[in-house]
Amino acid sequence: MSAKINEDLIRERKNCTFDVQELIHIIDGGEENTMQRKQVENFVLNQKELWDDVPEEYLSHKERYENAIKKASFILNWFREFNRNNIENSDLRAPSKIYSIQEGIFRNINPLLIHIGLFWTPLKNQASAEQQAEWLKPDSKMIGTYAQTELGHGSYLKGIETTATFDPQTDEFILNSPQITSYKWWPGGLGKTANSCLVMAQLYINGTCHGLHLFLVQIRDYETHEPLPGIAVGEIGPKMGFNTADNGFLGFDNYRIPRTNLLMRNVQVLRDGTYVKPKHSKLTYESMVLTRVTLITDLGFQLSRAATIAVRYSAVRHQSQIKSNEPECQILDFVTQQHKLFISIASSHALRVIGLWMWNTHKKVTADIQKGNMDELPELHALACCLKAICSRDAVCLVEQCRLSCGGNGYLMSSNLPQIYANTTAAIIYEGEYTVLLLQTARYLIKSWKSATEHKALPPNVAYLADFIERRYGQWQNSPEGIIRGFKAVAAGKTKTAYDTLQRYLKNGREREEAWNLTSVQLIIASEAYARSLLCDVFWRETKQLSTTVSRNLATVLEQLAELYLVYWALEKHGDLLLYSTISRDDIDALQERYEELLALIRPNAVGLVDAFDIRDEVLCSTLGAYDGRVYERLMEEASKSPLNTEVVNESFHKYMRPVLMKNKL
Repeated sequence: MSAKINEDLIRERKNCTFDVQELIHIIDGGEENTMQRKQVENFVLNQKELWDDVPEEYLSHKERYENAIKKASFILNWFREFNRNNIENSDLRAPSKIYSIQEGIFRNINPLLIHIGLFWTPLKNQASAEQQAEWLKPDSKMIGTYAQTELGHGSYLKGIETTATFDPQTDEFILNSPQITSYKWWPGGLGKTANSCLVMAQLYINGTCHGLHLFLVQIRDYETHEPLPGIAVGEIGPKMGFNTADNGFLGFDNYRIPRTNLLMRNVQVLRDGTYVKPKHSKLTYESMVLTRVTLITDLGFQLSRAATIAVRYSAVRHQSQIKSNEPECQILDFVTQQHKLFISIASSHALRVIGLWMWNTHKKVTADIQKGNMDELPELHALACCLKAICSRDAVCLVEQCRLSCGGNGYLMSSNLPQIYANTTAAIIYEGEYTVLLLQTARYLIKSWKSATEHKALPPNVAYLADFIERRYGQWQNSPEGIIRGFKAVAAGKTKTAYDTLQRYLKNGREREEAWNLTSVQLIIASEAYARSLLCDVFWRETKQLSTTVSRNLATVLEQLAELYLVYWALEKHGDLLLYSTISRDDIDALQERYEELLALIRPNAVGLVDAFDIRDEVLCSTLGAYDGRVYERLMEEASKSPLNTEVVNESFHKYMRPVLMKNKL
């Protein structure tokens, strides 16, 4: 960190009305977690071999990958030791910022991320005790990935074509990719890194298909790293982002694995070929649900990076005048800039809060499952689907809004905003595509609406459906609680509309899936409304509860952020509120006035709020958003690193341009 701090930032920090350190501890989940995170950062970020002399943008595709693997190997070894020493004494499996330092080290993505997350987690959750004892040894040589998506099928899991056929003679499964569309496509780390793979395939026994199951498959030799016979594997090429990850393709040609490589915690195939089915069909996808839960918190962190960059830049950047005969003002003083950025700060907190709430919900449901109680699994699945979808869309839109708020300099790779956007936008697609996830939640909502009309008991998160039927929402109130009730009315009204439309198609003789397709636009709108009502309800409720445990000044600021979030979305969705609640035009005018009041109230604390995200410059990786505010100096320093600036006249002038100019002269 530079000793010289920009004067504007010094002044902004002096004007902050709350204790920034207190909020840092809250975001980290406690002072102890903050101390632990800083210890990790101080050690890892001081390792010289992790830092590049040449910006990643100037490396070739191959050089980027090799550089990332060098760093990933160091990080993997270090975190293995760290977790071994700390995992028993802290809740490190809960969402944590400790691992966020990787954002600075890789700028792009850790090529071993899938190995750390989507490979080991299913093994722990879906392998039997005997399998875990064999596979999860400390000296394991496996570097893994998770292969589900295929060239021809992504979200439609039933259409997956890879087959695993049981051979009773040899006690093996034979894996095959029947055609080109059957090739696994996209798994991170598959192209060149992984030697093992969790493969989702259709299980066949004696000609009968038992549906999709997970198999542990070795794909490369543990010593030479050469692909094994019967394996076709490689990398799929450059992408919009994540170019340090070797996303790959994988095909099988009569490739044999032991029967015991089927993950058998919830399902079994016995030696004689007897199939023992799982107690619940959704148990196979429990790991995917967990991934969607953790993604919400990750998205909140990415948004906090973008907001930090844009707010600090807006405090340093001076442009135009608000009052005549005064110097050019900070662009953060323009209300339009506050409108773009303060919702990003608020939304980052909303995603962090809903992410932790979902984590605790998942933890409770998982504990119930282990006791044999599956009652809440459908609701957990529905919650994870719609919240992952809406949170990813919100994060992407707001990261882009932060980038646009920085003008032309936000277009520079050195701002890091294009990279944050590229990495964040992928989340709308991976681990469940946006529309498909919302349609999965819609199935839950349609069933819940039917139960509500039959006066059956409803889970707490959809109890608002009964309130809507009984018309218990009452007169509109311009308060946070009133807005939340309004959003619940919108969610219920849109669910009813979708349900009625679906029933109309069915009564007119349409087949179920055809009727579902014809209603699908209304169905996803209902799911979007459900997710928004959950975000508003949980964010406000958890913030109010937190406010009772923190200092008064901080409580005031946190409630302002939460209220800003509610009012912002009430104004964005005022058409829906007019349709389904008792809000009036005067109420909307009052909300607009309150929104602008909140922008003014938050303005003095804007820099303090992003400082409280406590993202080190090495993790932020931005010329625009560093703590010291030396924006223009950093932009010039970064520009000087361009290879084009190593010579005064590029050889292309003499080779190509000069002959053309001389010809024109003649």
